[in-house]
Amino acid sequence: MVMSDRRIALIPGDGIGPEITAATLRILEAGGFEAEYEILEAGQPALDKGLPVMPESTIARIAELGIALKGPTTTPIGKGHTSANVALRKALDLFANVRPTRSIPGLKTHFDNVKIDLIIVRENTEDLYAGIEFQPHKDMAQAVKVITRPGCARLFKYAFEMVRKQGRKRITAVHKANIMKLTDGMFLEEFYKAAAENPDIIADDIIVDNCCMQLVVRPEQFDVIVTENLYGDIVSDLCAGLVGGLGLAAGANIGENCAVFEAVHGSAPDIAGKGIANPTALLFTSLMMLRHLGERSIADRIGRATLQVLGEGKVLTGDLGGHATTAEYTQAIIDRLADVG
Repeated sequence: MVMSDRRIALIPGDGIGPEITAATLRILEAGGFEAEYEILEAGQPALDKGLPVMPESTIARIAELGIALKGPTTTPIGKGHTSANVALRKALDLFANVRPTRSIPGLKTHFDNVKIDLIIVRENTEDLYAGIEFQPHKDMAQAVKVITRPGCARLFKYAFEMVRKQGRKRITAVHKANIMKLTDGMFLEEFYKAAAENPDIIADDIIVDNCCMQLVVRPEQFDVIVTENLYGDIVSDLCAGLVGGLGLAAGANIGENCAVFEAVHGSAPDIAGKGIANPTALLFTSLMMLRHLGERSIADRIGRATLQVLGEGKVLTGDLGGHATTAEYTQAIIDRLADVG
C-alpha cells in the first residue's frame, strides 16, 4: 500500500467482508487514491476474541480519525448479539444515513426504460431503532418509538443543505402521520419548519405506504427522500431493488464530527471464501467516501470505469447475471481505468 498522511479506519467485517474489502482497496489504489488504513475489529472477529460486537476501542479510534470504511458484519435474526452497525451509529451519533439510488445504463433491471436518480436521507439514531424494548408479559413484547425535535431538526438541516449542494430541486418527507399523530406528526411539523427556511427548494410529503407503491410504479418522480429510521431502512432497500439489488447499494453514516461509509448488504456467509462475491456496493460506498474527502476527480474516474464494466455486461459476478469471479471483475475495472480519462 502506498504511504500517505491520510489515515482511514477500516473494518473489513466478516463473511464476504474481507474479500470485497480487499477488492475495493485494489481498485482505489489503481485509481490513484492514497491512504493508510488502520484495521479495526468488529462483528464476528471481535466476538471470537471475547470482545463486544463493536468494541469500545474500535469506536474510540474511529472517533479520533473521523472517518471509516466498513464491510458487512453479521447480525443474527431474533437472537444473539446486537447489530454492530446500530451500535456504531449510536456511539458516534451518526444521525444521517445517506443512500443514493441510480440507474446503471446497460444493466438489465425491471426498469430498463426509466432513469432513476434519487437519494434517501434517513434519520439514523431514533425511532424504533432506539432499541427501547421490554416484555411485560410472556405473551407480550413492546417497543418505544422515539422522535425528538432536535433529532428532526438536525436531520432536516443536513438534508436541505445536501439538496442545495448537489443542485437538486425537491425533497419529500416520508411518514405515517395519519396514524402516528404524535411521533410522525412531530417529524412532519419539523420538516415544514425546515422547508419554510429553505424556500428555494420544493418540499412536499407522502405517506410511507403510498411512497412504496409510487416507487415501484413511477420511481423517476422522486428526487430526495427524507424519512425516519425504520421507514428509511425499508424504503432504501426497496430502491436498491429498482436498480439491480443490494450488491450495488452504497451507504454513508454522517455525524457532526465523524463519517462511516459502509456496504449495506449482508455478510453472505454462504458464499464466503468462494471468490465469487460482488464488491460493487462497497466500491460505490468508498467513492462516496472519496468525495467526502474532497477527492472528487479520482472518485468520478473510478466510477466511470465501474459503470462501463457494469453496462457492458461482459464481466459480471453471479448476482448480476454473470459468471465472473471477484478477482476477474475487480481486474476488469482496473483494466478499464487505463481507458477512462
